[in-house]
Amino acid sequence: MATAIHAARAGLQVTVVEQRRGPIDKACGEGLMPHAVRRLRALGPLPQGRPFDGITYLDDRRSVSAAFADGPGLGVRRTALHAALLTHAADAGVTFVQQRAGAVAQDEAAVTVNGLRARYLVAADGLLSPIRAQLGLTLPPARPRRWGIKRHVSVAPWSDRVEVYWSPDPAVGEAYVTPLSDDCVGVAMLSSRQAPFDEHLSAFAPLRARLAGRPHAPDRAAGPLRQRVRARASGRVLLVGDAAGYVDALTGEGVGLAFAAAEWAVTCVVADRPGDYDAGWRRMSRRYRWLTVGLLRAATSPLRSLIVPAAGHLPSGFAGAVHLLAD
Repeated sequence: MATAIHAARAGLQVTVVEQRRGPIDKACGEGLMPHAVRRLRALGPLPQGRPFDGITYLDDRRSVSAAFADGPGLGVRRTALHAALLTHAADAGVTFVQQRAGAVAQDEAAVTVNGLRARYLVAADGLLSPIRAQLGLTLPPARPRRWGIKRHVSVAPWSDRVEVYWSPDPAVGEAYVTPLSDDCVGVAMLSSRQAPFDEHLSAFAPLRARLAGRPHAPDRAAGPLRQRVRARASGRVLLVGDAAGYVDALTGEGVGLAFAAAEWAVTCVVADRPGDYDAGWRRMSRRYRWLTVGLLRAATSPLRSLIVPAAGHLPSGFAGAVHLLAD
């Protein structure tokens, strides 16, 4: 949706093809890092949510915490975020067609999908992008394969920071707690095991005790998270968001990267230079990919048990890493 807003504001005629009625929910951590909040604010008024001012890592014996240096992040329900973006898009003059995007055909001058012909198509059709698959841009899956599952729990947040609980077992993974409102937190589990939410939660005893007996919304799951792509552009089709490839949700930068890619995609379209998109995407995402791949490798190796202790022994290093993620 961010691509549509930027494109319409750049003077382009924009049509969004989407089968589902909004606002649309999905499985995600729902914590926007400060750089994502800044990009979201540039699109219009922020949706209702709850600010958070840093990140805390916890294991069975210790915790370490660091504040953001340049403004807060924002915990916001995915439906609230999508509703705000829909409003901004409608205000910008975007047209909506409620259909499932079908086969894509293109020539040197235009792209056609569902009988609509346009100079360019920007595909933001998710982690398992059917359009990416149509174009032969999806590469075989890589290890480790991980999945995510989230739950909204009706309980007052007990921290003004996103908490990341680290299990000692790489197969069990991590639990993320994000404050979303004064009476709700979002809990997301990342793991190499596909299992019900409560089975994942049982591995995190302190968190399970906090949430025991609290009402909650239905769970949502997604995965596998790791998505490799051959390229992010094919002719006049550009991939943005999760469709452009994904490493992992460990560092929480997905939405911020998607916002940046949306703006860059529109820059390439306006300049009529789609061939610039992929290299530019790689440049803007380099830090995210390095940080996420590095942390993921440590998290799935014997070094995993040292992550929280090392952060505690080197708090300035942990604060520096948090700053890189937030900037």
